[in-house]
Amino acid sequence: MSAATGVVSGIRVSHDRASLDEVEAACHADEQMVLQRLLDVPGVHEAFTLQTCNRFEAYVVTDADAAGRAALADFAPDVGGHSVVEMSHEQSLRHLLRVAAGLESLVLGEDQILGQIRDAYESAREAGALGPMLDAAVTKAIHVGERARTETDINDGAVSVGSAAVKLLGDRTDLAEATGLVVGTGEMGTIAAHALADADVGTLYLANRSLDGAAEVAREVDHDDVRTLALSDLASALDSADVVVSATGSETHVLTADDFRGSGEVLVVDIAQPRDVSPAADTVNGVSVHGMSALESVTDETERQRRAAAESVESMIDREFAHLLESYKRKRADEVISAMYESAERVKERELSEALTKLDARGDLTDDQREVVSSLADALVSQLLAPPTKSLRDAAAEDDWGTINTALQLFDPDFGEDGQPPAFVREQFGGEIPEDVAEQMPDDVRAMIAGDDD
Repeated sequence: MSAATGVVSGIRVSHDRASLDEVEAACHADEQMVLQRLLDVPGVHEAFTLQTCNRFEAYVVTDADAAGRAALADFAPDVGGHSVVEMSHEQSLRHLLRVAAGLESLVLGEDQILGQIRDAYESAREAGALGPMLDAAVTKAIHVGERARTETDINDGAVSVGSAAVKLLGDRTDLAEATGLVVGTGEMGTIAAHALADADVGTLYLANRSLDGAAEVAREVDHDDVRTLALSDLASALDSADVVVSATGSETHVLTADDFRGSGEVLVVDIAQPRDVSPAADTVNGVSVHGMSALESVTDETERQRRAAAESVESMIDREFAHLLESYKRKRADEVISAMYESAERVKERELSEALTKLDARGDLTDDQREVVSSLADALVSQLLAPPTKSLRDAAAEDDWGTINTALQLFDPDFGEDGQPPAFVREQFGGEIPEDVAEQMPDDVRAMIAGDDD
């Protein structure tokens, strides 16, 4: 497949339409495996996936929309159809920009999603899953996300799930001098640890599978009384904890109902995906467990403050989205222009060789004279092709595929070895050519696009 001639298709299962259980069911433990499964589907040229505690998204590049939809059909088999959103080419591209800018997050404008997209981008690159279409789309999304946060106030206030979890705790109890426990010191846990330290908790426990990881975060946190422990030693910290934020990457429950018995009054926010805390823990006397859905109420005030900024971000996305589509169209036009120049170059070389042979019939043509004739031929080709080059780029920008097809026929009548125009031109019409375009096209070109063998 040549540059930018494919179609992007996407699916998503996210918090706006699906429950957290459905998001969890859609996510896969091995992201590299998901990418490879997608790439193994016949007709898939590129793939990209994004998995967070609030979303599972997958994107592929194929030659046709139908092939993309088919490739993604089995990637959320345990999720109800109402919760799976299929996205067309333009919907997929715009959605990626909105996600990176924080407009699709549970916490409007949160910063964490941008890092998650960067990580997913690196994973896809390592897997060899990115090509010209998705590489351009994801890097554009990252660029938009960075601009949104540096040029607007979209990320003012509590902007991450980790900090929102601590705000939820602070709304329900006095954190000053309380004993805090963070379970899991990954990205979300680290943010929660900093937020608890900023809230002046008395003692801050950091529990992690790796003690070295907990110790590293402890060194970063600005707090006088930070203590680290392994997950196997959680019981001792739970006996002292007043508030708990759990954010590990465990596939099974880290905290059960039995772990909380005898702990007294404890407020717990579980922001892990899959969930760290057994639902049964909420039935233990004195224990109150809050999940991701509880953060929505916490973020209402923050969202109100950011709506004005979000309008600016929407305008930014509109402009960047238009630029992205234009770059794809320009690349598509460049494919046709390249074919045009290659055809002209073949003619030029043939005629130049013949002319030089005739001029040098007596053997007295100098190298300088040969150079003058060759330069003249090059100049003629460049000047003659400059106007159609501009016209073809304008045609691509205006989706004028009839003009592009005509150019292909004029400069490469055989349309390559298989006698067909490029796939992106055939797909543009889907076998049905608009009447006004059809009138401008030669009969044989129109028949090829429509798939009429007669």
